[in-house]
Amino acid sequence: MKVAVLGGLGLQGRAAIVDLVASGVDKVVCVDTASDGATRLAGLTDLNRIRFVVPEGPIGSVLVNVMNGVDAAIDLLPQPLMRDAVIAAIKTRTPLVTTNYAKSIADLAPAAEKAGVSIMTECGLDPGIDLVLYAHAARQFDAVTAIDSYCGGIPEPKARVEPLSYKVSWNFDMVLASQNRDSVLMEDGKRVVVPGASQHDNAFIHQIEVDGLGALEAIPNGDAPHYAAMLGAAKGLQRTGRYSLRWPGWSAFWVPLKKLGFLSDQPVPGLAAPISPREFLGRLLGPQLQYADDEKDLCIMRNVFRGTQGGRGKTVTSNLVIERDLKSGLFGMSLGVGYPASIVAQMLAKGEIAAAGLLNPLAHVPDTLFLGELAKRGIKVSETIAWDA
Repeated sequence: MKVAVLGGLGLQGRAAIVDLVASGVDKVVCVDTASDGATRLAGLTDLNRIRFVVPEGPIGSVLVNVMNGVDAAIDLLPQPLMRDAVIAAIKTRTPLVTTNYAKSIADLAPAAEKAGVSIMTECGLDPGIDLVLYAHAARQFDAVTAIDSYCGGIPEPKARVEPLSYKVSWNFDMVLASQNRDSVLMEDGKRVVVPGASQHDNAFIHQIEVDGLGALEAIPNGDAPHYAAMLGAAKGLQRTGRYSLRWPGWSAFWVPLKKLGFLSDQPVPGLAAPISPREFLGRLLGPQLQYADDEKDLCIMRNVFRGTQGGRGKTVTSNLVIERDLKSGLFGMSLGVGYPASIVAQMLAKGEIAAAGLLNPLAHVPDTLFLGELAKRGIKVSETIAWDA
């Protein structure tokens, strides 16, 4: 088996490559603009199983040439290049996994179906693992009436530094950009939109308790009804929300900055160079929010499903914590994204997932097999079931 990892030298890409080699993949093709691939992966994996490709020329042509020689590919390129990767996969009929949202390439669905190629979208941590858990939980109900989905990357307690209590375990500009994203929830059976401008100042912000950590702040972030609508058992859904998790105080920090325009992506007039407040914040804060070598990041995920089975009320709660591997230095966030992408890419290459078109983990990833593979890698989901009296 041969698998290409596009953007293979980034944080998530290195985790995916390490897992592919550990899984016995014969050859991994690492595509990245950085020319020091062997140095970046030294000590992490068997370099003899990796071929490094530094793109030269039009990216579309490079990707087509790479995909012509592999059984599956993983797209971890910057989001603007996602379309190029999907188009190359369609042209070469190469199964592809991407961690990005499907909405921006929805128009390519007919071409993927016609080519008979599987394009698995939204396949990382969140979205990704959570969506597989949606499908896994839904089969335990006759009807699902509420879904609350939580996920976030935070520093372990000893690595917290005020005032943000946050450190960078993935692209910090994407973190800042997500602070401006609209959220969609459902309350009392009605669709509710939380504008990005109000993300840190709205009635839906609340706290949850996590064993060993205490209270974490939950902030609306994502289109919850969109995913719930994929579940046949959720036709009578009354409430759903997707929330980012942070240490308490996150929203209080951002509210005044947002009101003053510090998260705007519009260039500030009158400066010597066209720079936006968000870009300035990224350059200023990013270097100050780096993890020390002995500090861990924690990825916390909780999904709470409420409904009925056999006429009785029932709640199913899944919990997951992924932490940094200090030996390799790979962040919990990187493992949480890279491992699912690797697992599903191998499923596609083996034909264990064969549907054509733009696919989604909720509908197309075999949950029992997938969760078993995660457990083999030390990522174990705990599940509790509570019945109403």
